[in-house]
Amino acid sequence: MTVQNSEKSVSRKQRLQEKQRRQLAVVDTVDKAEAKVRKAEVELAVAVTEAVQVFGDELSASEELDMPVEAIRRFLGMAQEEASGADNAAGDAAPA
Repeated sequence: MTVQNSEKSVSRKQRLQEKQRRQLAVVDTVDKAEAKVRKAEVELAVAVTEAVQVFGDELSASEELDMPVEAIRRFLGMAQEEASGADNAAGDAAPA
């Protein structure tokens, strides 16, 4: 009977390890996808900023891009955050 119990324990342990491995794999996949989405959002924010400059203002860019003004403003804010983040990172790296 002891042999059966230890086999069941190992089996439970193996099932738990496999479940944890799958969970970690899913978390890793989500993390990678989030990084890709963030990169794409930053690229879109840069493109929207250029569109606002080309079309003259947020409303014109909104009409030409068929994008709500709120989305235009969100991407403009994101681009500003990225720019200030890049400025801060460059400032942090500069020797004092």
